[in-house]
Amino acid sequence: MPKVKFLPFNEEYEALEGETLFDVAIKAGIHINASCGGTGSCNRCKVRLVSGELKGEILEGQYYKACGSYPLTDVVVEVPLTTFLDQKTLYRPVKKRAKFLELSQVDFDSPPVKEVFLKLTPPTLEENTADFNRLKEGLYKQGISEPEVSLEVLRKIPHVLRQKNFETIAYVYQALDNPKTFLLDLTAEPLDPFLGVAIDVGTTTLQVEVVDLKKGEVLGFSSDYNPQIKYGDDVISRIEFCRRDGGLKILSEVLKERLILLIKEALGSKGRLEEVKLISLAANTVMTHLFLELEPRYLREYPYVPVATEFPVFWAKDLGFTDLNALIQIAPCKASYVGGDVVGGVVASKMYEESPLTLFIDLGTNGEIVLGNQDFLVCAACSAGPAFEGGGIKHGMRATLGAIEMVNIDPYTYEPMVVTIGKTKPIGLCGSGILSLLASLFRVGIIDKSGKIKKDLIHPRIRRGEEGWEYVVVFKQDTQTGEDIVFTEADIDNVIRAKAAIFAGCQVLVESVGLSLKDIERVYLAGSFGNYLDVEDAISIGLLPDLDRDRFFFLGNTSLLGAKIALLSQEKFAKMRDIAKSMTHLELSNYPGYMETYVAALFLPHTDESLFPTIKNKKE
Repeated sequence: MPKVKFLPFNEEYEALEGETLFDVAIKAGIHINASCGGTGSCNRCKVRLVSGELKGEILEGQYYKACGSYPLTDVVVEVPLTTFLDQKTLYRPVKKRAKFLELSQVDFDSPPVKEVFLKLTPPTLEENTADFNRLKEGLYKQGISEPEVSLEVLRKIPHVLRQKNFETIAYVYQALDNPKTFLLDLTAEPLDPFLGVAIDVGTTTLQVEVVDLKKGEVLGFSSDYNPQIKYGDDVISRIEFCRRDGGLKILSEVLKERLILLIKEALGSKGRLEEVKLISLAANTVMTHLFLELEPRYLREYPYVPVATEFPVFWAKDLGFTDLNALIQIAPCKASYVGGDVVGGVVASKMYEESPLTLFIDLGTNGEIVLGNQDFLVCAACSAGPAFEGGGIKHGMRATLGAIEMVNIDPYTYEPMVVTIGKTKPIGLCGSGILSLLASLFRVGIIDKSGKIKKDLIHPRIRRGEEGWEYVVVFKQDTQTGEDIVFTEADIDNVIRAKAAIFAGCQVLVESVGLSLKDIERVYLAGSFGNYLDVEDAISIGLLPDLDRDRFFFLGNTSLLGAKIALLSQEKFAKMRDIAKSMTHLELSNYPGYMETYVAALFLPHTDESLFPTIKNKKE
């Protein structure tokens, strides 16, 4: 692969097949002016070819357009400087992102659904026991007693038993720590495929995996937005919607309708709905309540009591899934705002069985954090609000095509380099773009520690708008919407409040066990949003603790992985229930000193600069 060297930074990076100079610069964290998101419409991402060969569009007779130019050989390009830059700025360190930690394969040691081969004695006139009793006797000899059976399976028993002279295969669900068993199906020939479904029900998104229960392999995947969004962006607004007549039923039904569509989509040509025998679902506590139509109002009223944190196994038909003859098991929750998504994540990460002190953070509308190792686990929830997913931000949006996902502002010209998802013209700012923008505004000095825009800066992008002072990220001629995309002081306040809630939660959690932030040996970032977070940006604004960057790891969607683990291992599903019971929960809203800690975090990066030594040193 050709290499690209950027001057005057003297940084060299490999260009993968199909990558433009602009793509390589993004990876390198090198600023090139661009406001169109890399679509080629603004003609500002100019670079000069020093050596090597490029294929691309030439601008002004001497520059190449970075977003439309591809290296054919090793090249050296120069990013033009429109003003004199301080040498320290020229050679500023490139951002360092966290590593993606590939979690080990899911244990496939003791799946909760067993394929049991039976050879029963055919009935005679002298011994004409009922078919179901004969079947139960055969199962009892295999250690399976009094299975619960659906009417649909009960109706097929006489036909299946006589297909092969009472040789049959029973599919039985049996949890490790639950004496109750379920007869899921009865067949004359082995089921192929024999399917399970893992589901993550997030406040914003839904993710589904179809799994071969015999091999433990993923056969299909699908994802979509949670349709409950139209009734409220966050869990609090949805709880309030449930106060309306029929509101709870509406939220439950729209969710289930979307899940069925996603299961069908994930199945594709690999199987049919009737071949799905087990569904494993993980969700936060509020989403679990809404899925099961459990009254959610007391989750947000003192003393914050859920209807349940452990749940029985349900027949899918009893929950309204008329096309499914399957069981549904649900990951246990810990408290009103620490749910099965986090419990599943703790098990998926294996932090509970390892010695390093680990901080597990699931960033989202409701930030959930767990601290601990093999000796202890303590958890809390932080009311971050929807800012990290674009909510409450004037031009905020979810991470979809046209969303700005990265912004890097030149420290002297104050011109932005903007990158959008899909490299289309910008529409708005998604969560990662919002954090990137805030960090860049602070880094170059456009805003102060309190998040206020410096009014003495004279620049066309810094102005007083209809809602107060704002920074223009993209002017209207370069957007899809035909209006300026701006970031206001009110937006900045919302993000600072969200980041302060997360950081204060982490600090209180650590101090509650007599430790300090510097004692943390690993930070695990979970959830879809965490995958796109720039750790350097997050630390610079005070969202994450200022630790050695090698201690940060992205885990991906551990909620979905936790659901899959429970689908394939009785031991791990039982471990989730053990962890949910034994983990210590702190209710931050009533915890002594939390409010003071939160208020102290309402600055960039913090009122106590000693907590962020690397950021302080960069400022100096």
